[in-house]
Amino acid sequence: AVAELLDNAVDEIKTGATRIVVDKIVNKRNGSPALLVQDDGGGMDPDSMRRCMSFGFSDKQSGSSIGQYGNGFKTSTMRLGADAIVFSRCMKGSGPTQSVGLLSYTFLAETGQKDVVVPMVDYKYDLLTGDAIQYERHGADQFCSNLSVLLKWSPFATEEDLMGNFSDIGPHGTKIIVFNLWSNDDGVLELDFDTKEEDIMISGAPNPAETTNAVKRTNENHLSNQLRYSLRVYASVLYLQLPGYFKIILRGQEVQRHSIATDLIYRQAVSYTPLEFLRKKEGEVVTSIGFLNGAPTISVHGFNIYHRNRLILPFHRVLSSASSKGRGVAGVLEANFIKPTHDKQDFEKSQLYQKLIIRLKDMTTEYWDLHSHLIGYQKKPRASVSPTPPGMLTASDTIAEPSERNAVGAGLSVAPWRGGTRDHPASAIPIAFAPPHLSVPAGTSGHAPCSMPAAQMVPATDSAETRKRRNEDDVQMDPCKRQAIQSLEVDNQICQRMTERDLNEFEHLKFENQQLHEECLELEVAEKELLLKEQQLRLQIQQAEAQYKSLLNEYISATPVRTHMR
Repeated sequence: AVAELLDNAVDEIKTGATRIVVDKIVNKRNGSPALLVQDDGGGMDPDSMRRCMSFGFSDKQSGSSIGQYGNGFKTSTMRLGADAIVFSRCMKGSGPTQSVGLLSYTFLAETGQKDVVVPMVDYKYDLLTGDAIQYERHGADQFCSNLSVLLKWSPFATEEDLMGNFSDIGPHGTKIIVFNLWSNDDGVLELDFDTKEEDIMISGAPNPAETTNAVKRTNENHLSNQLRYSLRVYASVLYLQLPGYFKIILRGQEVQRHSIATDLIYRQAVSYTPLEFLRKKEGEVVTSIGFLNGAPTISVHGFNIYHRNRLILPFHRVLSSASSKGRGVAGVLEANFIKPTHDKQDFEKSQLYQKLIIRLKDMTTEYWDLHSHLIGYQKKPRASVSPTPPGMLTASDTIAEPSERNAVGAGLSVAPWRGGTRDHPASAIPIAFAPPHLSVPAGTSGHAPCSMPAAQMVPATDSAETRKRRNEDDVQMDPCKRQAIQSLEVDNQICQRMTERDLNEFEHLKFENQQLHEECLELEVAEKELLLKEQQLRLQIQQAEAQYKSLLNEYISATPVRTHMR
């Protein structure tokens, strides 16, 4: 719920927001704790304020905005507490304005309202003098009625106290105060402000220091568990990227941003694009996958799936935890082609989402099979046939080893295989390039495939005595067996040539792919720098416009004085 309010401030970066403050304050009316969320974004004019506090309306039509349903502010504040009051100052439109609105469950329940009534008052604001003049858009009677409701049901008993909340907002920005916070079944506030002075916790969070088991304590201290109870930890990974000048201030201390990808060891980048988005840039997903630093002691696993820069699913498991397979494997990706649910805690279970999860399962299994030995697990032999094209097989996996009996039955002499083993391969062959097995005609007992090593085959340039003996054997051999052996020899030579050529091509493509990947990383860094410069220039423009308006107002106010002197 707090993240929804953070999202609103992050969306205001494009209007010049540089910070958001989250803190605990005291309700002056009854002394109870209240939650403060304040930003220095563009603020809301009277019309925008009414739309914000009405259900089902959203101004955010841009594809870059996080919110899209128009209910985030209402549902989040009502989840945190019974009542919320909003103060906003804005410089858009005809002139500077400041507005106050109250969304109060207490007021609606105790007055028996059948409709959601949101009392609001507006003021015209003078930047030079700091004076606020009542802006009676719908008449003086309605203004007075709304003001009386605000003073009765909010933490502020007088209009002067109400206006005092704008003193630290500046020329533009928004302040939200959620009060009468909810309690759990035990009568304890759901938000815990006392356990850590620099944090806001969920009440009832486990304390790792009380755990005697060292391994369990290590896992409970891990970020994947702490983010479920700690707002500071959660906010540190909530966004993939933020401008360097934008700060999240939680209880007086800046939240240090953290990239989960930096916690991965033996990290790899895997690209995935659904068929429906092959020609669209937003469909490509690049997943960083690896083992969490500390694996296998850290038994956490799963993928952190972001949507439009916002974390939706943290450490989402795609494999069953019943076995050790996939233990410690984690990943980070941004999937903009699927839609999150209205509360941004999950994704809609569409076909695109299901396909993505299946791909992540395969990705985890493949990564585990290839790299689990790096963290102490015993490497298991891979099957000779795998349906996953990007996988790698060792040379010994793609080579069948016929028994001496079958080879002799086929009229072949067998030499011992001195190539690589599964653990120490002589060379690696992509599964996609693994040669197919030969179909031996019925009635033969041979199982020799066309991909038999050259060392097991008699060289084509053998001695005259060997050729003579082979010809004599061929005369005595039945036609079916002779045809199979001739086909085997020809296919084996072809497979040998294809394997060498394909291996060379694979190495070349791998080198090119590495170069392109490095170029992409450089371009991404350059793009981030340009975006940062753009944000800074926009901020300078906003400041220049504010200064211009200030000077213009000063000039206008000075004009009557000069005329009078003349």
